Amino acid sequence: MTTGGNPTFKVLVVDDSNTIRRSAEIFLKQGGHEVLLADDGFDALSKINDFNPQLIFCDILMPKLDGYQTCAIIKRNAKYSDTPVVMLSSKDGVFDKARGRMVGCQEYLTKPFTKDQLLQAVQQFGNVDQGVN
Repeated sequence: MTTGGNPTFKVLVVDDSNTIRRSAEIFLKQGGHEVLLADDGFDALSKINDFNPQLIFCDILMPKLDGYQTCAIIKRNAKYSDTPVVMLSSKDGVFDKARGRMVGCQEYLTKPFTKDQLLQAVQQFGNVDQGVN
């Protein structure tokens, strides 16, 4: 499905901050994408099977199950091992980025992110499962 020449993607946003979730949802919907929100890692894992997202934005610092653990669990599932995961964090350290890569994330966005950064990530990674890069 396309809107205005740009493909539409199913995007899951996982963040314990309602403000961040709502901002991401607004930005992504303005970009013409289908959005599902989850407020923690367990919530994301329970919704991922039904929604089959093409891209996941995942906060790192969350209660119960952090972003690294959530990403690792998603990547261990053969059905979702190729689904791109973009980590969201207020920390911009080299160690955090390295740890994110170790659990399989494709990219790392620092909060607060802009609408352009979010939509750029969708364009960059949303095509991965169609074999277009």
